[in-house]
Amino acid sequence: MTTPVSLSIVLPVYGVADYLPRCLDSILASRLPGLEVIAVDDCSPDRSGEILDAYAARDSRLKVKHLAANRGLGGAREEGLREAGGEYVWFVDSDDWLADGAVDEVAARLAEVRPDVLITGFARVYPDGATEPDTWRRLLVEPPLPPTFTLAERPGLIQMIMSVWNKVVRREFLASLDVHFGAGYYEDISVTYPLLLAARSLSYLDRDLYFYRRQRAGAITNTASPKHADAFAQYDAIFDFLDRRPEIGPSLCRLVFDRTVKQAVTILDTPGLVPDDLREDFFRRTTEHFRRHRPAGHTFPKGLRGVQYRLVDRGAWGAYQRLRPLQALPRTLPGTVKRAVRGAGRRGLYETYRRLPLDENLAVYAAYWYRGYSCNPAAIYERMRELAPQITGVWVVNTPAQAAALPEGVPYVLANTPRYLRLMATAKYLVNNVNFPHTMTKRAGSVHVQTQHGTPLKYLGLDLRDRPLAADGMDFDRLLEHVGRWDYLVSPNPHSSEAFQRAYPGSYEVLETGYPRNDRLTDPAPAEIAGIRERLGVPVGNRVVLYTPTHREQHDSFVPALDVVALARRLGPTTTVLMRAHYFYGDAGLPEDAGVIDVSDHPVVEDLYLAADVLVTDYSSTMFDYAVLDRPVVVFAPDWEDYQRIRGVYFDLMAEPPGAVARTEEELAAVLLPGGAADSPDSTKLRAAFRAKFCPWDDGHAAERVVRKVFPTSR
Repeated sequence: MTTPVSLSIVLPVYGVADYLPRCLDSILASRLPGLEVIAVDDCSPDRSGEILDAYAARDSRLKVKHLAANRGLGGAREEGLREAGGEYVWFVDSDDWLADGAVDEVAARLAEVRPDVLITGFARVYPDGATEPDTWRRLLVEPPLPPTFTLAERPGLIQMIMSVWNKVVRREFLASLDVHFGAGYYEDISVTYPLLLAARSLSYLDRDLYFYRRQRAGAITNTASPKHADAFAQYDAIFDFLDRRPEIGPSLCRLVFDRTVKQAVTILDTPGLVPDDLREDFFRRTTEHFRRHRPAGHTFPKGLRGVQYRLVDRGAWGAYQRLRPLQALPRTLPGTVKRAVRGAGRRGLYETYRRLPLDENLAVYAAYWYRGYSCNPAAIYERMRELAPQITGVWVVNTPAQAAALPEGVPYVLANTPRYLRLMATAKYLVNNVNFPHTMTKRAGSVHVQTQHGTPLKYLGLDLRDRPLAADGMDFDRLLEHVGRWDYLVSPNPHSSEAFQRAYPGSYEVLETGYPRNDRLTDPAPAEIAGIRERLGVPVGNRVVLYTPTHREQHDSFVPALDVVALARRLGPTTTVLMRAHYFYGDAGLPEDAGVIDVSDHPVVEDLYLAADVLVTDYSSTMFDYAVLDRPVVVFAPDWEDYQRIRGVYFDLMAEPPGAVARTEEELAAVLLPGGAADSPDSTKLRAAFRAKFCPWDDGHAAERVVRKVFPTSR
């Protein structure tokens, strides 16, 4: 029988009030005996300290230390480590979170094999909710690892992420190394390299137990700062450790050296990290690092990286700069294309195509980051084919599967292929409901039509500058560059015209036409509605409730605020609930139930509007579109105060709702039951006022108005 381990989790905290509860909840969900959590409030400027104290009052396992002066991430970790009493210590970042059961699973593995260091699997999580597994996982599973091993036995592991947060460490082993977290950026590599190099037993837990938040505003991987040069002090600390440990051996020293140089040039070459006026100095310091620490027997790597290293060794800054366009070459293209791209790079190929004349009869269409055929661009495309048939419209999609789902006869191109680059470089017209990639620069004479994809209740664009959680990862300077490309911005109503011009200041022309995608909602045929319901599987004669919750910035996966299965059962067998999660979340993961149909993957939301007798939403722009149908709308707002605080809103929805408002599930069910407030005279009056304000231009001809303004029409 294995002896249980005690575990200390050290949690440095600074400016993460909007993320901290999720992190704490994920840790404290464990009932592991011997668990202690040491949170270090590093003079946080927000409510983080108050949140910690409130949690500590409820759970004695959480100990909070409030620092009198800011120490930085490394200093806060050192303070927490001094307080730790567990056999093992896990340094968790307070803007990240652990998977369900992570603490218990880690403790079980530690008790089983008692390693010096346990490495956990992890996943990166992006602002749009997308997740990416560890890209270096193959080094840990191919070939399969034994229960314990050393770095000398698997030296390729030196390439894995060197952050400390996915490494659980035996505390006495860490103390024996006489290493410390550094000051400033990259503070943990001065500890993680020695941990892996000196460990007599490593172990790997192959499950995504740690969720690492990428592109968060303020994160060092997303911040331009001179402090990126702090890496060189951490490198010095690593090589000081190696000098004290000759038993580690020259082969591992060479691998560590190569890895640190690779990191330095990656920092230098990643746009938006090293400020432009400091890039040459950063290169000079990379050269100094190379010459000071290059171990005996080190050889230059092959290929482009070897060229980089030689230029670094020579201190050849000018030549290194000229090498930059080749550093982003794609590595998996067909033979003839690969040869062309190797000669110039994808950007070079695009620039070559830009020398060709504009095609006056070519329009490129896209929607939702190349996900498929939908929204305002699709409605404009269809009217363009009727009114300007001489214009060829081509749709950009990401995958062959998305291409196969296009309506029959719609031309398409796959993103990032040579044909895509040519079309993007030569098209006269470009129509999208989001921005095209930054690398697709605007040509003189081209016409960019930005349609957007919803009436804004929540803050957009530059209005998010003071909303750090909502603006997670947003580059406002780059946003303004994109706005500078717009020639036309399609507006659905006067409110949107005002909000758009405030959030996206620019010289474009606002087309106050209404939303083209809503044209089909103005006079739908009963046969069309019946056909949609049949395809969705709605029983004949049932009342249909469509539920469309919006995205919450504080959640990176679908966290339902409403139990739709319980609601459907409360409303009875003659009601069908259609559940559509926000597209950021993908699969809503709904349980199977006869009264609920998960329509999150249905490609055309307007179909769902037509099928529904009543809309239930929280703060989604679907309420503005659905109001065109003049059918009941119910606002379910259990967290209105939090939503306003985190996201910011342009008007008080509670003061001018489109219908009845419910704040609890019980209230919502009562509103929707026969005789409830959803269909009351008061709700009808509210909806009429809402429609007058937000649907004044929805007459079924918005797409035609856009086409006649933008394209040369033949009739």
